[in-house]
Amino acid sequence: MKNIYHYASVSKALDELNELGFTYDFNLHEEDIPKNPDKYEIVHVYRYEGNSNPDDEAVVFGIKSRSGKKGVFVTGFAANSVSEAAEVLIKLSIQNRNK
Repeated sequence: MKNIYHYASVSKALDELNELGFTYDFNLHEEDIPKNPDKYEIVHVYRYEGNSNPDDEAVVFGIKSRSGKKGVFVTGFAANSVSEAAEVLIKLSIQNRNK
């Protein structure tokens, strides 16, 4: 499935994904993402840009695991806020975009 890019506020993105059944919080278990990136498919990407401060930029990923679990992962774009899991998800979204 192709990634779907939505541009909205983070809270709106989370609300919309919740309505679509993406209820699991992958941020609470992010250590598995870098260890097993092939287990995850990025279904939705919501990107939010702040008006003037790069620290206000965020990305919300709607993720489906191979086991069928659907959830979200939220990360910032500031250099100090990108975790290893976020780096993996960003790479996956770029790879999927090029397919």
